[in-house]
Amino acid sequence: MLTVIREISPEGSDRSDLADSSSRGPDVPDPHAVPIKPAVSVLMIRDGATGLEVFVQHRVSTMDFAAGVVVFPGGRVDPIDEQTAASIAVPDPQSHQAAWKDSTIAEVADGWRILLATAVREVEEETGAVLDPAGLKPWANWVTPAGRPKRFDTYFYALSAGDLESAHHQTTEAHSSEWMSVAQILTAEAEERLKLMRPTLVLMRELDTFDTAAEVVGSARSIDPVRPEFPGKHG
Repeated sequence: MLTVIREISPEGSDRSDLADSSSRGPDVPDPHAVPIKPAVSVLMIRDGATGLEVFVQHRVSTMDFAAGVVVFPGGRVDPIDEQTAASIAVPDPQSHQAAWKDSTIAEVADGWRILLATAVREVEEETGAVLDPAGLKPWANWVTPAGRPKRFDTYFYALSAGDLESAHHQTTEAHSSEWMSVAQILTAEAEERLKLMRPTLVLMRELDTFDTAAEVVGSARSIDPVRPEFPGKHG
């Protein structure tokens, strides 16, 4: 399948920045008074017949955040995650600490464990798949800019999920969930048949530079937190 790659316009002017326009809500009197909540999203990837595939959810249009767009499984950190974090064990904790050293979560004691606990819980709740936290590779960190009624400090992980046959649709926040090729998603976005917010679009384009899931999780990764400053313009 031919992937249609389009140029992404400057921040604040691309259609990916307006993908969530239906759920933006009224203007926020004091944009910087809106709390920024930590959240996690997981790029579950596998090798497909036509290239790299990713598990995505098609959000319902009635949601008050990310309505009607394509997203990766995930959600915000809940108090239970802080309790279960102590049970999270990975062979390389230093790599997780180093990955988020420039992110806000670094200021939280065992913050990296809390993120992993959130990822495991959210993916099981939304897809039925039970993840091994050791397979979660820190991938990116995006913060919702000031000006939105809801703001999230989202931590993205990549996971080679070829053996997770149990992953399926089971969240009410989306009308469907499915495995799709990265090329197919990018083509559909370029043809305006699917809507992706800027972080999702950027990450999809990054995935499109890899041929296999093993290459993704085996790649060297340096995470520079993305904190856009254009009020109300970003997804």
